[in-house]
Amino acid sequence: MSTYAYIEIKHESKNHYGERICGDVFLTRRIKEEGRTIVVLSDGLGHGVKANILATLTATMALNFTQEHKDIERIAEIIMKTLPVDSVRKISYATFTILDIEDNGKTTILEFDNPETLIFDGNRLKKHEWDKVVLETEKTKGKELRTYQFNARQEDRIIITTDGIAQSGLGMGKYPFGWGADNLKEFAGMLITNEANISAEMLSRKVVNMAHKNDQYHSKDDTSCAVVYFRQPRRLLLCTGPPYKKERDEQLAAEVRGFEGRIIISGATTADIISRELDREIEDSFEFPDPDLPPIAYMEGIDLVTEGILTLSKVTEMLRSYNNKTSLGKGPADAIIKLFLESDEIHLIIGTRINIAHQDPNLPVELEIRRTVVKRIARLLEEKFLKEVKVKYI
Repeated sequence: MSTYAYIEIKHESKNHYGERICGDVFLTRRIKEEGRTIVVLSDGLGHGVKANILATLTATMALNFTQEHKDIERIAEIIMKTLPVDSVRKISYATFTILDIEDNGKTTILEFDNPETLIFDGNRLKKHEWDKVVLETEKTKGKELRTYQFNARQEDRIIITTDGIAQSGLGMGKYPFGWGADNLKEFAGMLITNEANISAEMLSRKVVNMAHKNDQYHSKDDTSCAVVYFRQPRRLLLCTGPPYKKERDEQLAAEVRGFEGRIIISGATTADIISRELDREIEDSFEFPDPDLPPIAYMEGIDLVTEGILTLSKVTEMLRSYNNKTSLGKGPADAIIKLFLESDEIHLIIGTRINIAHQDPNLPVELEIRRTVVKRIARLLEEKFLKEVKVKYI
């Protein structure tokens, strides 16, 4: 990840009124070895299951072909040729927007029939000229795509939407011709002006909620907004396990003392080491918000102190099953996940001293050694949540 900025990517959708499945599909993929992140938003023809199938097929192809560095004309032609024909309207159709973002900020946008992508520099809308690509093969002849390439900087935002945003309110009193692109630009600019650090998650949610309100809370189309926000990373450190050699306890404490960001200590022995080396008292809690886990503790300068392997094992399972409908509670594992989700750059320091208690064959089989659990957490954070994770063994 670039040293100057973190790339936060979030998306919000609402289904067409009365539909259980969304006809818009949003996909992202982080290609760590190439320092690239690909974002795709596709809108399938109509709504419901058929639209979702069209959009899923389109978004998946767009993601895979972009990863393979195929030319934009080739990506579009393959997608157009592959889409099945709608049985009613006799056309195969799905719109798409593709963002190919490199860690140095170089960003390529490719659009086909989605509303125009908006680029904000702070609260100022960037004006630019699109390059047009006209397809020439028999089946795709005359189809026109837009493309644009620029170098994103810190505090830039990219906003991509489907028709449900601009067309919200269509036919109603306030916006008889729909909310429109100009109102969207003005609304997004106002939100950023009022809250300069507004997250990608909150910005996308407020845009979709406004469109939903325009439709009097009965969306007439699938409604989606995705936001990419280039900003300074929010950093988090999680320490778990005592160092392999006792002589390195001081090094562990120094890592904690010098870290700029939020800090979690997971494990009683680890907490005891930090407490001793930094001369900070541990204050125990006797509240049990999660009956399956020991309660949290408190230490000056530390955001969260929890038990170790049991809590981290539960964190792993909760991350696996987490989705946008998940509601987090007040337990220790929930608290760790909240801090993970609120952070961008996550540092994990793993002590490698073996805890004899965790080798007891009478303990549950799912109680795995610390290193294995933390590796799984790191993989989930990277692949599922697109976090930047750095692991250090001590």
